[in-house]
Amino acid sequence: MTQKERMEQGLVYLPEDEAIMREQRDCLELLCEYNATRPHETEKRARLLGKMFAEAGEGCYFEPPLYSNFGGRHVHLGKGVYGNFGVTFVDDAEIFVGDHVMFGPHVVIATAGHPVLPSLRACGYQFNRSVCIGNDVWIGANVSVMPGVTIGDGAVIGAGSVVTKDIPANVVAVGSPCRVLRAIGERDRAYFYKDEKFDRTPEELVRAATGEEEL
Repeated sequence: MTQKERMEQGLVYLPEDEAIMREQRDCLELLCEYNATRPHETEKRARLLGKMFAEAGEGCYFEPPLYSNFGGRHVHLGKGVYGNFGVTFVDDAEIFVGDHVMFGPHVVIATAGHPVLPSLRACGYQFNRSVCIGNDVWIGANVSVMPGVTIGDGAVIGAGSVVTKDIPANVVAVGSPCRVLRAIGERDRAYFYKDEKFDRTPEELVRAATGEEEL
């Protein structure tokens, strides 16, 4: 069995295998080109994202620099995904991202791990587990999501959190390790930040954002 086959079957493998490294370097060429684009080259960025990622829905955008082990080859994006500066996809395994997901600055989505046993780590062994992020998720600045984690639809992950276990849908979760703080509920319809209230109802704000009415 080749190292690539071991990688694809979820076994421990040696990532410095030449065939794997050659594929990885080819992917990183496109990533390098993306990170070298200038601010007004939005069409070029969109075109490159379509080539780099396994899937990229309409309206996806990442601020350079973007980092990714395989240049996004194993990342599946829904539509309207936004990433702020310095997002990192450790995409040795598949990463699935739903629609309208927001990544804050310097978020890390990691699929790769290493055995705890020192003798195996000294040889460079690695294993990978996929990550799944639902629709309408907001992941705050400097969050790290660990291998094998699923984050449910609508969840908010507070800045600086380390997500080691699955997070259910429609909750605010924070901390290291990340834990559910509370459900998203009626108060979130009235307040957008601490004790600061919306000036319009959520429904009115949505209609304004979609062009149905003015703010």
